[in-house]
Amino acid sequence: MDVPGPVSRRAAAAAVLLRTARVPRECWFLPTALLCAYGFFANLRPSEPFLTPYLLGPDKNLTDREEPKPDRLLVLKVLWNDFLMCYSSRPLLCWSVWWALSTCGYFQVVNYTQGLWEKVMPSRYAAIYNGGVEAVSTLLGAVAVFAVGYIKISWSTWGEMTLSLFSLLIAAAVYIMDTVGNIWVCYASYVVFRIIYMLLITIATFQIAANLSMERYALVFGVNTFIALALQTLLTLIVVDASGLGLEITTQFLIYAGYFALIAVVFLASGAVSIMKKCRKLEDPESSSQVTTS
Repeated sequence: MDVPGPVSRRAAAAAVLLRTARVPRECWFLPTALLCAYGFFANLRPSEPFLTPYLLGPDKNLTDREEPKPDRLLVLKVLWNDFLMCYSSRPLLCWSVWWALSTCGYFQVVNYTQGLWEKVMPSRYAAIYNGGVEAVSTLLGAVAVFAVGYIKISWSTWGEMTLSLFSLLIAAAVYIMDTVGNIWVCYASYVVFRIIYMLLITIATFQIAANLSMERYALVFGVNTFIALALQTLLTLIVVDASGLGLEITTQFLIYAGYFALIAVVFLASGAVSIMKKCRKLEDPESSSQVTTS
Protein backbone atom coordinates (compact mmCIF):
# COMPACT_ATOMS: atom_id res chain seq x y z
CA MET A 1 0.00 0.00 0.00
CA ASP A 2 1.46 3.37 -1.09
CA VAL A 3 1.80 6.09 1.49
CA PRO A 4 0.82 9.48 0.08
CA GLY A 5 2.51 12.75 0.98
CA PRO A 6 6.05 13.92 1.66
CA VAL A 7 7.13 10.63 3.14
CA SER A 8 6.58 8.81 -0.13
CA ARG A 9 8.54 11.48 -2.07
CA ARG A 10 11.51 11.20 0.27
CA ALA A 11 11.47 7.42 -0.04
CA ALA A 12 11.44 7.61 -3.83
CA ALA A 13 14.37 10.06 -3.85
CA ALA A 14 16.37 7.79 -1.56
CA ALA A 15 15.72 4.83 -3.86
CA VAL A 16 17.02 6.82 -6.87
CA LEU A 17 20.21 7.75 -5.00
CA LEU A 18 20.81 4.13 -4.08
CA ARG A 19 20.43 3.01 -7.68
CA THR A 20 22.87 5.68 -9.00
CA ALA A 21 25.40 4.85 -6.29
CA ARG A 22 25.68 1.24 -7.49
CA VAL A 23 28.58 1.85 -9.90
CA PRO A 24 30.33 -1.21 -11.40
CA ARG A 25 33.67 -1.97 -9.88
CA GLU A 26 35.43 -1.93 -13.27
CA CYS A 27 34.76 1.80 -13.83
CA TRP A 28 37.37 2.95 -11.32
CA PHE A 29 40.37 1.77 -13.38
CA LEU A 30 40.16 4.23 -16.32
CA PRO A 31 39.78 7.43 -14.26
CA THR A 32 42.56 6.32 -11.95
CA ALA A 33 44.90 5.61 -14.88
CA LEU A 34 44.14 9.01 -16.43
CA LEU A 35 44.86 10.78 -13.17
CA CYS A 36 48.15 8.92 -12.74
CA ALA A 37 49.20 9.74 -16.30
CA TYR A 38 48.33 13.39 -15.82
CA GLY A 39 50.35 13.56 -12.62
CA PHE A 40 53.37 11.92 -14.30
CA PHE A 41 53.44 14.18 -17.36
CA ALA A 42 52.65 17.30 -15.31
CA ASN A 43 55.79 16.72 -13.25
CA LEU A 44 57.97 15.70 -16.19
CA ARG A 45 60.76 18.24 -16.76
CA PRO A 46 62.14 18.89 -20.30
CA SER A 47 65.85 18.58 -20.93
CA GLU A 48 66.40 22.02 -22.49
CA PRO A 49 67.07 23.94 -19.25
CA PHE A 50 69.79 21.45 -18.38
CA LEU A 51 71.06 20.90 -21.93
CA THR A 52 72.03 24.52 -22.61
CA PRO A 53 74.40 24.90 -19.60
CA TYR A 54 75.92 21.55 -20.48
CA LEU A 55 76.68 22.58 -24.06
CA LEU A 56 78.09 25.93 -22.91
CA GLY A 57 80.63 24.20 -20.67
CA PRO A 58 84.31 25.14 -20.94
CA ASP A 59 85.22 21.91 -22.74
CA LYS A 60 82.56 22.15 -25.50
CA ASN A 61 83.98 25.16 -27.42
CA LEU A 62 80.49 26.65 -27.93
CA THR A 63 79.06 30.07 -27.15
CA ASP A 64 75.60 31.58 -26.76
CA ARG A 65 76.60 34.72 -28.67
CA GLU A 66 74.59 35.19 -31.85
CA GLU A 67 76.79 35.40 -34.90
CA PRO A 68 75.92 37.86 -37.66
CA LYS A 69 74.17 36.41 -40.70
CA PRO A 70 76.39 36.01 -43.77
CA ASP A 71 75.87 38.32 -46.71
CA ARG A 72 73.92 36.47 -49.40
CA LEU A 73 75.63 38.32 -52.21
CA LEU A 74 78.99 37.41 -50.75
CA VAL A 75 77.98 33.74 -50.52
CA LEU A 76 76.82 33.74 -54.15
CA LYS A 77 80.02 35.45 -55.22
CA VAL A 78 82.16 32.86 -53.45
CA LEU A 79 80.05 30.06 -54.97
CA TRP A 80 80.43 31.54 -58.45
CA ASN A 81 84.18 31.91 -58.04
CA ASP A 82 84.44 28.27 -56.94
CA PHE A 83 82.36 27.26 -59.96
CA LEU A 84 84.65 29.11 -62.37
CA MET A 85 87.75 27.76 -60.66
CA CYS A 86 86.53 24.17 -60.88
CA TYR A 87 85.41 24.21 -64.49
CA SER A 88 88.44 26.17 -65.71
CA SER A 89 90.35 22.88 -65.52
CA ARG A 90 90.11 21.28 -68.97
CA PRO A 91 90.34 17.63 -67.77
CA LEU A 92 87.62 18.22 -65.19
CA LEU A 93 85.46 20.01 -67.76
CA CYS A 94 85.79 17.17 -70.30
CA TRP A 95 84.95 14.45 -67.79
CA SER A 96 82.08 16.50 -66.37
CA VAL A 97 80.60 17.10 -69.84
CA TRP A 98 80.70 13.38 -70.61
CA TRP A 99 79.31 12.60 -67.15
CA ALA A 100 76.28 14.86 -67.65
CA LEU A 101 75.59 13.92 -71.29
CA SER A 102 75.94 10.16 -70.82
CA THR A 103 73.91 10.14 -67.60
CA CYS A 104 71.07 11.86 -69.45
CA GLY A 105 71.12 9.20 -72.20
CA TYR A 106 71.52 6.38 -69.69
CA PHE A 107 68.43 7.45 -67.76
CA GLN A 108 66.39 7.64 -70.96
CA VAL A 109 67.40 4.15 -72.09
CA VAL A 110 66.86 2.57 -68.67
CA ASN A 111 63.49 4.28 -68.14
CA TYR A 112 62.00 3.24 -71.50
CA THR A 113 63.70 -0.07 -72.27
CA GLN A 114 60.82 -2.04 -70.74
CA GLY A 115 58.48 -0.51 -73.33
CA LEU A 116 60.84 -1.54 -76.13
CA TRP A 117 61.03 -5.11 -74.81
CA GLU A 118 57.25 -5.24 -74.56
CA LYS A 119 57.01 -4.26 -78.22
CA VAL A 120 59.62 -6.82 -79.28
CA MET A 121 58.11 -9.65 -77.21
CA PRO A 122 54.71 -8.93 -75.59
CA SER A 123 54.52 -10.43 -72.12
CA ARG A 124 51.06 -11.89 -72.73
CA TYR A 125 52.40 -14.19 -75.44
CA ALA A 126 55.60 -15.53 -73.90
CA ALA A 127 57.61 -15.72 -70.70
CA ILE A 128 59.84 -12.70 -70.13
CA TYR A 129 63.00 -12.33 -68.08
CA ASN A 130 63.24 -8.57 -67.72
CA GLY A 131 63.94 -8.66 -63.99
CA GLY A 132 66.64 -11.31 -64.41
CA VAL A 133 68.33 -9.26 -67.11
CA GLU A 134 68.37 -6.22 -64.83
CA ALA A 135 69.96 -8.27 -62.06
CA VAL A 136 72.58 -9.85 -64.35
CA SER A 137 73.51 -6.49 -65.89
CA THR A 138 73.93 -4.96 -62.44
CA LEU A 139 76.10 -7.86 -61.26
CA LEU A 140 78.33 -7.82 -64.35
CA GLY A 141 78.56 -4.05 -64.15
CA ALA A 142 79.80 -4.33 -60.56
CA VAL A 143 82.43 -6.85 -61.71
CA ALA A 144 83.54 -4.43 -64.44
CA VAL A 145 83.77 -1.61 -61.92
CA PHE A 146 85.92 -3.80 -59.68
CA ALA A 147 88.23 -4.49 -62.65
CA VAL A 148 88.76 -0.77 -63.30
CA GLY A 149 91.47 -0.67 -60.66
CA TYR A 150 93.61 -3.02 -62.72
CA ILE A 151 93.48 -0.91 -65.88
CA LYS A 152 96.77 0.87 -66.45
CA ILE A 153 96.32 3.78 -68.83
CA SER A 154 97.23 7.47 -68.96
CA TRP A 155 93.76 8.98 -68.65
CA SER A 156 95.14 12.49 -69.11
CA THR A 157 96.30 11.50 -72.61
CA TRP A 158 93.88 8.83 -73.77
CA GLY A 159 90.86 9.60 -71.62
CA GLU A 160 88.84 11.46 -74.24
CA MET A 161 89.62 8.91 -76.94
CA THR A 162 88.51 6.15 -74.54
CA LEU A 163 85.27 7.99 -73.85
CA SER A 164 84.73 8.37 -77.59
CA LEU A 165 85.34 4.67 -78.30
CA PHE A 166 83.09 3.39 -75.53
CA SER A 167 80.37 5.94 -76.30
CA LEU A 168 80.37 4.57 -79.84
CA LEU A 169 80.00 1.03 -78.43
CA ILE A 170 77.06 2.23 -76.32
CA ALA A 171 75.48 3.75 -79.43
CA ALA A 172 75.94 0.44 -81.28
CA ALA A 173 74.39 -1.54 -78.41
CA VAL A 174 71.34 0.75 -78.29
CA TYR A 175 70.99 0.62 -82.09
CA ILE A 176 71.15 -3.19 -82.14
CA MET A 177 68.65 -3.41 -79.31
CA ASP A 178 66.29 -1.20 -81.29
CA THR A 179 66.56 -2.70 -84.79
CA VAL A 180 67.17 -6.47 -84.50
CA GLY A 181 63.75 -7.39 -83.13
CA ASN A 182 64.91 -10.43 -81.14
CA ILE A 183 64.30 -10.33 -77.41
CA TRP A 184 67.49 -12.23 -76.55
CA VAL A 185 69.59 -9.87 -78.65
CA CYS A 186 67.84 -7.01 -76.88
CA TYR A 187 68.74 -8.53 -73.52
CA ALA A 188 72.38 -9.03 -74.52
CA SER A 189 72.68 -5.51 -75.93
CA TYR A 190 71.18 -4.05 -72.77
CA VAL A 191 73.67 -5.94 -70.59
CA VAL A 192 76.56 -4.63 -72.71
CA PHE A 193 75.12 -1.12 -72.55
CA ARG A 194 74.92 -1.12 -68.75
CA ILE A 195 78.36 -2.70 -68.26
CA ILE A 196 80.04 -0.06 -70.41
CA TYR A 197 78.19 2.79 -68.75
CA MET A 198 78.90 1.61 -65.20
CA LEU A 199 82.56 1.12 -66.11
CA LEU A 200 82.93 4.59 -67.63
CA ILE A 201 80.91 6.45 -65.02
CA THR A 202 83.18 5.02 -62.32
CA ILE A 203 86.27 6.20 -64.19
CA ALA A 204 84.69 9.61 -64.81
CA THR A 205 83.73 10.03 -61.15
CA PHE A 206 87.26 9.17 -60.06
CA GLN A 207 88.85 11.54 -62.57
CA ILE A 208 86.55 14.40 -61.54
CA ALA A 209 87.27 13.81 -57.86
CA ALA A 210 91.01 13.62 -58.53
CA ASN A 211 90.95 17.17 -59.92
CA LEU A 212 88.99 18.60 -56.99
CA SER A 213 89.44 19.41 -53.35
CA MET A 214 87.00 17.65 -51.05
CA GLU A 215 85.16 20.92 -50.27
CA ARG A 216 84.06 21.24 -53.91
CA TYR A 217 82.74 17.70 -54.45
CA ALA A 218 79.14 18.68 -53.71
CA LEU A 219 79.30 21.71 -56.02
CA VAL A 220 80.67 19.91 -59.07
CA PHE A 221 78.66 16.70 -58.78
CA GLY A 222 75.55 18.70 -57.96
CA VAL A 223 75.99 20.85 -61.08
CA ASN A 224 76.69 17.79 -63.23
CA THR A 225 73.61 15.99 -61.93
CA PHE A 226 71.45 19.07 -62.44
CA ILE A 227 72.60 19.42 -66.05
CA ALA A 228 71.99 15.71 -66.69
CA LEU A 229 68.44 15.89 -65.30
CA ALA A 230 67.71 19.13 -67.15
CA LEU A 231 68.83 17.55 -70.43
CA GLN A 232 66.80 14.43 -69.69
CA THR A 233 63.70 16.52 -69.05
CA LEU A 234 64.22 18.41 -72.29
CA LEU A 235 64.81 15.20 -74.24
CA THR A 236 61.69 13.63 -72.73
CA LEU A 237 59.56 16.63 -73.62
CA ILE A 238 60.80 16.65 -77.21
CA VAL A 239 60.93 12.93 -77.99
CA VAL A 240 58.51 11.15 -75.65
CA ASP A 241 55.85 13.56 -74.45
CA ALA A 242 52.67 13.97 -76.45
CA SER A 243 53.06 17.75 -76.38
CA GLY A 244 56.34 17.28 -78.28
CA LEU A 245 57.00 14.82 -81.07
CA GLY A 246 55.46 11.86 -79.21
CA LEU A 247 57.48 9.34 -81.20
CA GLU A 248 57.10 5.57 -81.13
CA ILE A 249 59.37 3.59 -78.85
CA THR A 250 61.54 2.25 -81.69
CA THR A 251 62.08 5.75 -83.09
CA GLN A 252 62.94 6.99 -79.62
CA PHE A 253 65.70 4.41 -79.23
CA LEU A 254 67.01 5.25 -82.68
CA ILE A 255 67.38 8.84 -81.48
CA TYR A 256 69.11 7.66 -78.29
CA ALA A 257 71.60 5.68 -80.38
CA GLY A 258 72.29 8.77 -82.47
CA TYR A 259 72.66 10.78 -79.26
CA PHE A 260 75.46 8.54 -77.98
CA ALA A 261 77.04 8.50 -81.45
CA LEU A 262 77.11 12.31 -81.35
CA ILE A 263 78.83 12.17 -77.95
CA ALA A 264 81.41 9.82 -79.46
CA VAL A 265 82.10 12.20 -82.36
CA VAL A 266 82.47 15.20 -80.03
CA PHE A 267 84.96 13.45 -77.79
CA LEU A 268 86.82 11.98 -80.75
CA ALA A 269 87.44 15.47 -82.09
CA SER A 270 88.34 16.82 -78.65
CA GLY A 271 90.68 13.91 -77.96
CA ALA A 272 92.40 14.28 -81.32
CA VAL A 273 93.02 17.99 -80.70
CA SER A 274 94.34 17.25 -77.21
CA ILE A 275 96.76 14.57 -78.47
CA MET A 276 98.00 16.85 -81.26
CA LYS A 277 98.72 19.62 -78.78
CA LYS A 278 100.67 17.25 -76.54
CA CYS A 279 102.69 15.96 -79.49
CA ARG A 280 103.57 19.52 -80.48
CA LYS A 281 104.70 20.26 -76.92
CA LEU A 282 106.97 17.24 -77.06
CA GLU A 283 108.42 18.36 -80.40
CA ASP A 284 109.01 21.99 -79.37
CA PRO A 285 111.96 21.31 -77.00
CA GLU A 286 113.69 19.22 -79.69
CA SER A 287 113.33 21.94 -82.32
CA SER A 288 114.50 24.64 -79.91
CA SER A 289 117.57 22.57 -78.96
CA GLN A 290 118.45 22.12 -82.64
CA VAL A 291 118.27 25.87 -83.18
CA THR A 292 120.59 26.61 -80.26
CA THR A 293 123.22 24.05 -81.38
CA SER A 294 123.27 25.38 -84.94
